This record gives sequence, C-alpha cells and structure tokens, in this order.
Amino acid sequence: MTERAPQQASYVTGPEYERDTTYIDDRIAADASPGQDAAGRQLWPVEAGRYRLVAARACPWANRTMISRRLLGLEDAISLGIPGPTHDERSWLFDLDPGGKDPVLGIHWLRDAYEKRVPDYAKGVTVPAIVEVASGAVVTSDFAQITLDFATEWTALHRDGAPELYPEALRDEIDEVSKRVYTEVNNGVYRCGFAGSQEAYESAYDRLFTALDWLEERLSAQRYLVGDTITEADIRLFTTLARFDPVYHGHFKCNRQRLIEFPALWAYARDLFQTPGFGDTTDFVQIKQHYYVTHGDINPTRIVPKGPDTADWFSPHHREELGGRPFGDGTPPGPPPAAEQVPDERYAGVPTPEETARALASTDED
Repeated sequence: MTERAPQQASYVTGPEYERDTTYIDDRIAADASPGQDAAGRQLWPVEAGRYRLVAARACPWANRTMISRRLLGLEDAISLGIPGPTHDERSWLFDLDPGGKDPVLGIHWLRDAYEKRVPDYAKGVTVPAIVEVASGAVVTSDFAQITLDFATEWTALHRDGAPELYPEALRDEIDEVSKRVYTEVNNGVYRCGFAGSQEAYESAYDRLFTALDWLEERLSAQRYLVGDTITEADIRLFTTLARFDPVYHGHFKCNRQRLIEFPALWAYARDLFQTPGFGDTTDFVQIKQHYYVTHGDINPTRIVPKGPDTADWFSPHHREELGGRPFGDGTPPGPPPAAEQVPDERYAGVPTPEETARALASTDED
C-alpha cells in the first residue's frame, strides 16, 4: 500500500453536536433459537470463548463493558482486546500489542473487523465492539445493550457471587435514571466539548450542570443511584465522573466547577473507584492521552496535561455511613488477570504521539 500521513478526524462538525447512535445492534442471548428478538435484532448464542470484547481503556462507553465484565466474572468467557488510546480517522489501532496487531484477531485496525461484517463500512468505527473470533467480524457495537446482556443473558457463565447489576424489580427505575444520565451527563459533556457555536455550548453547559446538581442532591441521601446496591446505573455514571476533572472540565469547557467541588458526587465517585472492578479498570494516563491527542481540532498542540493529581481518589469517602451493600448478596470480584491490570504508576507502555504517528503510517505498508 502507498504510505500516507495519518489524518485526524474532525469532531466539531456543526453548531450543535449530535451523536450518531446507529450501531451494529445484534445481540448475544442465552436463547438465540428464534434468530431475532422482538425488535428484529439478530441473535447470537452465548458461548464461552467464541467472542472477543474490544474495549479501549480511554473510552467511557468501552470502560463500562470492562467494569461489567469484571464485576460479573466473565474474564474467562469472553477475552479482552485493548487498542491504544489514540487513533486517527481510520479507527482504533492495536499499537500496544507486539507487532501492532491484536494477538487473537491478528488485525492492526478495529476497522478490519467492522469491514469483515459490513464491507466498506461507512459509519464510525466505535468501541466497545464484540467480535466473533472465528470469523473476525463484529457481532455488535451497541454499547448500551452489551452491558445489559452481560448482566441478564450471560448468567450461566457468571462467577459465583456475581452481583445483580440489573435486578428485575428495579429495572424501570434504573432505565429512567440511566436515560437522564445518558442524555444530560454522559452525552452532555460531549455536547459542550464539540459545540460549534457559543449558543449551543452555553445551552449544553446549562443542561449538564442542571443534571449534575440533580445527581448531587440525589446522592446526598443515598449511597447508590438506584436501590442499596451497585447497579447498571452506577456503572454508566461512573465512567463520566472519572473523566470529569482530567478531561471534561478543561478540554470540554465544563468548568462551572470540578468534580471535587461536588461533595456528594465526589465522595460517591471515590466510593466506586475504591470498589473492585471500577478503579482497577480506570487508566487516567490513557484517558488524557486519548482526548488531548485525538481531538486535534479542539487541542491543536496535542499537549497532554500533567494534572490533576489522582492520589485523592484513594482518600476516605465515608459513604458507608449511608448504608447499602455494594454487591448485595454477592461478593467482590477477585484481582484482574495479570495481563489486564492497570499500573499504579504512569503507564510505561503507552506510545508517545510521535510513536503512534509512525505506527499509523507504517501499517499502510502491510
């Protein structure tokens, strides 16, 4: 192939940011015999070892799937591929692996797995994605459904003591809270950061902080978002909170106040961070590298800030005084597999932006 310089994608594409939510939306289900679910989505069978979860540590949507997989003990049932934190318009790159290839799928680019499923795939190549190992094709990239199905369809492969993350009695409330968290907070920070006009930015900013004020009030009186245990709703909120001060406050101009200036939200975030499955899947270095290097139209220098200091994430939170049981009748997960551990110190294996640029260019020659 002819070598060409890698090009960065544009993220500010109009006055208001609108997320493309068209995914490959097949599902992996315990009973796949009908072939399709009620919504007409193709069903694939739950089967240990058949699939590989591709999830970048930097991405909040992907980080959710990593947390759910850890809490439920699905590490042996579905393997994990981790692309590097930076990419260009050609998609996520496995530049952390030897030879720049995923060791199971044998591909440089996640795009290759999408195009195995849909030739000349024209939509965004997103993480998380679940790939069928044998065919090398993406089965689903529907991040919201993936974690719900981990909780409800993969139960035969859950570890002993796995918590109920989507208990049937609380599903209506979980769905209601999660919808507001998604529209106003998870996606709200992006509406601020990718706004192309002052008016759109200020509207997004006001919506975001209205929702954060609502969450601050809600979490002042209860330990978790719904019920007295960790649920799907907490996982969905946590990944945005973990990125708020390192990225969204400055890079996305969400700067009315920092997370550490919300007493309840900050204590709640630390409570979850110190819970097995949350902090041990969170890599602040890769998070910052992704946003500050990849979003060249927002940060053209691609300088990655040194701060903030993350040591306070380990400080006492005192949320246990509100009661609640993190895992309900279940138990915490064990330590993550050695190959999936996030280093306590600065991640020595992450390529510099210059190294990534060279890797992006050299893979064109294959």
